[in-house]
Amino acid sequence: MDKYADIRPYNDDEVVPALARLLGDDQFIDVIAKYNLPAWLNAWPAIARPLVRMKLKKKWGDFCTIEQVQDEVAYYLQILINKTTSKVTYSGLETLDSNTSYLFISNHRDIVLDPALVNWGLHQQDMRTVRIAIGDNLLQVPYITELMRLNKSFIVKRSAKAPKEMLKALTQLSAYISDSLSEGNSIWIAQKEGRAKDGVDQTDPALLKMLQLNGRKQKLDFSDYVKQLRIVPVAISYQYEPCAVAKAKELYHKKQFGQYVKAQGEDIASIVEGFSSDKGHVHIAFGDPITADVENPDELANVIDKQILDLYYLHSTNHLAAGDDAQVSPEDKEDFISKLESVPEELKQLVLSMYAEPLRRKGI
Repeated sequence: MDKYADIRPYNDDEVVPALARLLGDDQFIDVIAKYNLPAWLNAWPAIARPLVRMKLKKKWGDFCTIEQVQDEVAYYLQILINKTTSKVTYSGLETLDSNTSYLFISNHRDIVLDPALVNWGLHQQDMRTVRIAIGDNLLQVPYITELMRLNKSFIVKRSAKAPKEMLKALTQLSAYISDSLSEGNSIWIAQKEGRAKDGVDQTDPALLKMLQLNGRKQKLDFSDYVKQLRIVPVAISYQYEPCAVAKAKELYHKKQFGQYVKAQGEDIASIVEGFSSDKGHVHIAFGDPITADVENPDELANVIDKQILDLYYLHSTNHLAAGDDAQVSPEDKEDFISKLESVPEELKQLVLSMYAEPLRRKGI
C-alpha cells in the first residue's frame, strides 16, 4: 500500500497517463496557446487547440520517465534564465557531497522560481535535483497539479483545518520528508508559509515542529534528529524582486483594511509574472549542513536565519533602497529609478523597504 500516494510526486509509471491528461485538458492547452501562438489564432480555439496538441504530442511522445521530464524543464529554464536575468550565480555548492541527500530550507521570494533555480544549480553540478514542497492552495487547477507532480513536487496540505486532520497531514508530511532523505532524495522547502513580502526572511518554528514529528515517533532527541536531517540553509536574492508591486499591494491592503483576500487565479498570475519579469542578477547561496546541538525549534530557527542572513547577497537595488549609492554604477541607479516610476505612489515606500530590509538586518 502506497502510504504517500496522495501527496508524493509522480513515479515513472505515472508519466504517460499524466501527460495524456494534460493533452486532454482544454484549459492547459489554451494557456500554452496564449503564450505560443499569435493572438488572432487564439481567437479560434477549434484551430489553435489541435495545433498545440499536435506539437506537444510530437515533443512528449517518447517521454516515459521523470528524468526525461526534468531534462525538458531544464531546457525551458535555460531559456527563461537567458531571457529574464542578467546572470544567475551560485556559491557553496562545491562544499556539498553529490552523493548525500540534504534538506534544503530556503528563504522564499518567488512561488516557483526559488526551487527551480536551486534545482538548476544542482543540475549544473551533476547533482540530483530536489523534491519540492508545494502548498495545496496552489493546486486548485487540475493542470497545475499534473505539472507540479511531474516536476518532483509533493503536496503540503495547508487546507486541513480540524486539529486531528492537521496532525494527520503533518505527521504524514514529516514521515515523507524523512523517508525521502533516507532513500537518497534531497528536499526543498521554504522557511515559512508564503513568500516574504516585506524583505524579512524568517524561519517559522512551526515548520521545524512539523519536521520533529517523525523524530518523536522514533523517540529521538530533537538535536539528534536535526543532525539526521542534514539541513542546509539556502539564501536566494534577486536584483529585481519578483512580483514586488503585487507583494507591496498585499501589505498595503492588510495595513489599510486589516486583511487581503486573493482574487481567483492570483497565485497563477504571480507564477506567470515571476517567470516573465526582469530579475537582473540572481544569486543562490548554499550554506553549511547544520551539525550544532540545537535543543528546540526556536533555537534551530535562529541558526537557520543567521546562515540565510549571512549568506544573502546584497545587490545594487538593496543599497539604493537604503540610501547607499556610493558603490552603485550610474546605469544600475538609472535602471532602478526607472522601475520605481512605474510603482503606484502609495506603494513606493513599501517596495523600497522590501529591498532595503536585508541590508538593514545585516547592520550595514
